[in-house]
Amino acid sequence: MNEQKPTFKEAMQASMIWCRSWENNEISDEVISDRIGELIKTVEGARGFFVVSLSIDCPLMDRFPDALIFKLRSSGEIVIDLTVKNLAMSSAMTITHRNNKDPHEIQSERIKIRCIELLRLLDSNQVKQRLDVLLEATKGHGSDLKFLSKWDYNDEQINAISESIYEVAT
Repeated sequence: MNEQKPTFKEAMQASMIWCRSWENNEISDEVISDRIGELIKTVEGARGFFVVSLSIDCPLMDRFPDALIFKLRSSGEIVIDLTVKNLAMSSAMTITHRNNKDPHEIQSERIKIRCIELLRLLDSNQVKQRLDVLLEATKGHGSDLKFLSKWDYNDEQINAISESIYEVAT
C-alpha cells in the first residue's frame, strides 16, 4: 500500500486485513489504531476505512477501543463529515430495503447504529455543527441539499435521516 496517500481501494483492502487481524487478536488496539490513524489522514483513506469498518461483521466499530477513539477524534472534520454522510445514506437505505423487503435492511440498520454511536464519541461541538447542516438540508435548505438531491431521496427517507440526526443527541 502506498503509505503517503492510499487510494480508496488500497484503504479498503488494508482495512479489511487489519480488522480481521484485530478480531483474531493478532494485533493490539494500539496497533490497529495507529494504522487507521494513517489511513484517515486523507479523504480517500478515510472513505475506504469506513466502507469496510461500518459494513462488515468485525466488532471494531461496536467496541471502539480507546486508542481508536483518540485517533478518530484527532482527525477532526474528515471523520465527522464521512460519518454524518454514512448516517444519512444508511438511514435512507434502511427505508428502501424495508419497503422492498430486502434482507440488506439489517446491514443498513447496523451501519446507521454504528454511525450514531461513533458520532456520540466524537467532538460534540463539531458533530452538532455538522448535523445542523444536514438537518437544514432535510428541511430543503443549505449546503447539504446538493448531497441529498444527488441520491434523490423521497420524503420517507428524508424523514428517516432527520430522525437519525435526533437520535445522535439522545
